[in-house]
Formats: sequence, structure tokens, C-alpha cells
Amino acid sequence: MGFSACKPAARMKYSVIAKGRRSACMVLLMASLFAGACPTWAQAPLSTALREQIVTVPKGSGLTLLELEATLFKPPGAGPFPVVVLNHGKSPGDAHFQDRARYEAQVREFVQRDYLVIIPMRQGFSKSGGSYMGSGCNVEGNGRSQAQDVLATLQYLKTVPEADLSRVLVAGQSHGGLTTMAFGELAYPGVKGLINFAGGLRQENCAGWESGLASAMGAFGRKTTVPSLWFYGDNDSYWQPWLYREMHQRYTESGARARLVAYGAFGSDAHAMFSSRAGLAIWVPEVERFLVELGLPSQKRHQIALMAHAQPVPAATDWAAREDDKAVPFVGQTGRDGYLKFLELDAPKAFAISPKGVWSYIWGRANAMTAALERCNQRAKEPSCRLYAVDDHVVWNKE
Repeated sequence: MGFSACKPAARMKYSVIAKGRRSACMVLLMASLFAGACPTWAQAPLSTALREQIVTVPKGSGLTLLELEATLFKPPGAGPFPVVVLNHGKSPGDAHFQDRARYEAQVREFVQRDYLVIIPMRQGFSKSGGSYMGSGCNVEGNGRSQAQDVLATLQYLKTVPEADLSRVLVAGQSHGGLTTMAFGELAYPGVKGLINFAGGLRQENCAGWESGLASAMGAFGRKTTVPSLWFYGDNDSYWQPWLYREMHQRYTESGARARLVAYGAFGSDAHAMFSSRAGLAIWVPEVERFLVELGLPSQKRHQIALMAHAQPVPAATDWAAREDDKAVPFVGQTGRDGYLKFLELDAPKAFAISPKGVWSYIWGRANAMTAALERCNQRAKEPSCRLYAVDDHVVWNKE
């Protein structure tokens, strides 16, 4: 699905919204005159495994009514499920041209633990109506404006039968982290905790923006009663270590509760930790601990693959329990150790063995079964390999 910048979405009701879109389109038309068309938003396919759907969240009423684009993810089953509201960051440039946020690998961690997750695109972002509420250099006001969209999202979830609004977690990355901390002061019933992933707003054109950001966090903390968990890295291109520590200090000195996870350097830019799959190893264990402290579900209830196997998966056998590494035939201790590592990986995955004692596994690829067999046969120097396990099932038999 694409959305043309030249043509307002069908659900846009007010000319002021459509006019803003048409104005943006005229600029793009001048830049792409020879291309013959305005660009479109490319939409990623909806994940059936995560029961992903795009929904419309109403904000306001009457002449002030806006519609926010939001993405909803649901665990298997009927619920009701505890809720995670996940708030996106802000890309440079016109917010209307920012892609719909999905955070697929990150969302899966919550869905596997039986959480319903919703990601609202705030006012003026992507296909949401209205204009971005910037509030100039007033970062405190900016956060409070953004928080109103979280409020609208939770009001919308009252119409979703699977949502348990007595158990709510609000989280956000970067600008979404600022939004989350501002929302905390609203003391919304049912919200148990807040998670801040590198939250803030960098305003280099504003004098003293660092001090303003730290002061805003302190102001939010004065009215917030629920605990929060903060993640910041030392090589974050947006915030220097002294700044995120100042934000945390101002927040806690105001009386709010916040545990800071300062995890040091991450890749080339710690600001991307949450959105990176490599960052899962940093934040998932800490969030699990936080969920336990809040009395919320913390352990996986489901194993959900982000992609399906390219070929049909063999039926499970009763050869052995999946966690029984000693039942894997032919291989020595190194192979059994490799099998235990295989069990910890994400599906799709496959583990292949040969009578020669050779073994191999592949994970995170649609062709994992074929690739594991090919690698194993290459190492065995003959086509003698067979699949022992696929995803969470042993598929081996004696034949």
C-alpha cells in the first residue's frame, strides 16, 4: 500500500489538513518534475504472526477531531492482554513524510510475553492528521503536547476487547521517550510503569536547550508517581553522558522513581540501541526484571517467528525432548554445546547432523532448513546430513 503526497487520504475530513499535504506536494513536484509523479509512502507487509493491523485513533471531537494512524499487534488468543503503548521517535524533516513506525523485532518481545502492543503515529506524523506540535523551544510544552496523543490512544483502547487497561506499560524511544516521561505526570489509571529509551529532544537552534531538556524532565518527575526504567548509552549522537545523567538526576530529585541503565557504548551510535536487533540483549533482560517488579508478565508464553520457512516444516517426532542435548546422535560435546546455543536462537532455524559427527545450524532465514543441510553436507564432504531439529521441535527419527 502506498500513500500519495499529492492526494489526501480518504479519511482526511478537513481542508486545513488536506491543504498542508497539497502544499508539501507542490514542493516535491518542483523537485521531481521530470519524474512525472509525486513520491509515495512504501508500506511494509503486515505481520500475520504478530496479528498486525493498522487502526484509526480519534483525537478530540467536533471541529477539533483528528485521526491518528496507529499499528496494533496482538498475541495469540482472545485476551484480555496487558497493554504496551510504544512511542516513536522523530526523524529530521517534515513529520508527515516519516514512515509508520513498527519496531517489529522489538514488538515481538512483548507479544511473545502476551502483551497487546499499539504504536500511535502522533499528530502530524506519517498519515496522522493535523500538524506536528513543536512548541518552539519549549521542550516541556512539546512533551506535554505529544502526551495527549498517548492519552487519545488509551481512550481508543477502551473499544478493543482484548486490551486490559488495568495493566498498562508506556514506553518510547528518543522523542517518544520524552513523550513517555511527559505522559507519566497525567497519572492515567492502570498505568503501572514507564520505559524511556534514550528519550529527549535535541534543539540545537534553541539557546540552552540542554538545560531546558533537563529541567523538563525534572518538571515531569514532580507529578509522576509510577516507576520508570531508563536506557542511555555513552556514544549516543544526541545526548552526551553528562546530559542524560543530569536529566535522570533532575527527574529523581523531583521525587520520581527511575532506574538508569547506563550500558556504555553500543555500535557506532547508542541512540540506535532500541531499534537494533543487537540491542535486544541489552534491554530485554532489564525490562523482564522491571516487569517482575511491577507485577506484570515477564516470561515468554509464545515463540513467534518474524518470518515463515520457505518450505514446509517436517512433523515433530517423539525422539527426544527439545532441550535434551545428550539425545542428539553422532555429535560430540562440541556439537551438543552448539545445539544448546541453537535452542536460544530465534526462529526460523534448523539444526542438521551427519553420521560422520558433523553438524550445522542456520537461523533467522526463510531458507534455514535448506541452508543448514547444505552447510552440513559441505563439512561432511558428502550428502549425508539430515535435519535433527527445526524451530522448537525435534524432527529426527531413526530412518
